[in-house]
Amino acid sequence: MSRDVPDLGHLAVRGTRIALRVTPRASRARIAVEGDVLRIYVTAPPEAGKANDAVQVLLAKAVGVPKTRLRLVRGQTARDKVFEVL
Repeated sequence: MSRDVPDLGHLAVRGTRIALRVTPRASRARIAVEGDVLRIYVTAPPEAGKANDAVQVLLAKAVGVPKTRLRLVRGQTARDKVFEVL
């Protein structure tokens, strides 16, 4: 994987909940693991679900699952989100 998208394959277990903090309108899309906090930076704006869609695509790439196996369970309009692996 590239340095902007770390390998998070250990999270690909069905039922795993992934808590993260999102920064929309970033200069580049990337994932950063800062201590116990997973931060995802996306270039999409936080309007009409565009940032959520971009986060789902980037997280799916890092976890190694299709984006359809990730469901946003909390934080549809917040920076702090929780995705579940289906």
